[in-house]
Amino acid sequence: MTPSHPKTAVRMDGIAPFHVMDILARAQALEAAGRDIIHLEIGEPDFATPEPVVAAGIAALRAGYTHYTGALGLPALREAIAGFYAARWQAAVDPARIVVTPGASGALLLTLGLLAGPGDEVLMADPGYPCNRHFAHFCDARAVAVPVDAGSGFQLTLESIERHAASATRAVLIASPSNPTGTAMSPDELARIRDWCRAQGVALIVDEIYLALTYDGSEHSAARWDDTFVVNSFSKYFSMTGWRLGWLIAPAWAMPALERLAQNLFLAAATPAQHAALAAFSPATLDELETRKAELRARRDFLLPALRERGFDIPLAPQGAFYLYADCSRHTSDSYAFANLLLEQTGIAATPGVDFGSHRAARHIRFAYTQPLPRLADAMTRLDRFLQA
Repeated sequence: MTPSHPKTAVRMDGIAPFHVMDILARAQALEAAGRDIIHLEIGEPDFATPEPVVAAGIAALRAGYTHYTGALGLPALREAIAGFYAARWQAAVDPARIVVTPGASGALLLTLGLLAGPGDEVLMADPGYPCNRHFAHFCDARAVAVPVDAGSGFQLTLESIERHAASATRAVLIASPSNPTGTAMSPDELARIRDWCRAQGVALIVDEIYLALTYDGSEHSAARWDDTFVVNSFSKYFSMTGWRLGWLIAPAWAMPALERLAQNLFLAAATPAQHAALAAFSPATLDELETRKAELRARRDFLLPALRERGFDIPLAPQGAFYLYADCSRHTSDSYAFANLLLEQTGIAATPGVDFGSHRAARHIRFAYTQPLPRLADAMTRLDRFLQA
């Protein structure tokens, strides 16, 4: 008799695969076979972590900073994060309301673990970052995907929230700038939504992971309000993806419960990474990061018209992040098949829209401009040959 493995939890049925990882695996296999691959699929800058941060991490290891910190994080780092908000976004944040987490994913998991449970609903935009809906599902809550398009700037609006809200609505999740579209929400609209959430007793969660990578318009942080949950990360702007470090700013009333959750879910973020991150706020590091930001903007300004000229419909210029969410329906009715064919025939790796939801997903593909300009130009040459064929 063949032994059977234990049954998995029912919640696993609702956790969809991350299709970009399949694209990445195939791209890496092609590279191992000698193919030259242009990686425009993964949301990770090609820049290495700034040297002052690396040096601080090495120094922390050599100094023996390898033991646990408190569950909320290194006090000096929480203070440094608060100082960053004050200096850059004129937002007064009490360090006591900051939780340092293993990546922004840790911050989102803490937040939804606190707010959402069986029978609860969390409103979010479709298209949007896939892990958001999966985190809600993991907490046995329901992610309510609200279709968005160019008419709303690919963002939720107060009117769309009111149409989809129900008695079970516990939270509204906004990403500004967003993944995959790079669009941002206006400060006035965000304020309207915050007022509605406050009146309804609904939590407002704002993902600001790409806020410091805003190229057009003003950067405005929801941390200026003390009743909002704000998620951020050292991964994108600070080029520290592999260090797995993020943070959450939460209302004061939520902190005792969040500390209990952190203690039980992950105990604490990695200690050497936290010490390294202290150097992320040094003037030398910030100067280098702003130079990199200018490079990313130049890449956007090259790739956006280049894709439009090749028949990809991108109705709005993304204000931030490093993505172009392109309607490829002039070329295909199946963006997943298109992405795979593009990889096999040209060596260009991109992410199909199916990863980001269901609203018009088959007609969209995401290009991440996370490669140097010469590589982007090479990608367009390859794309020309592909489309002509």
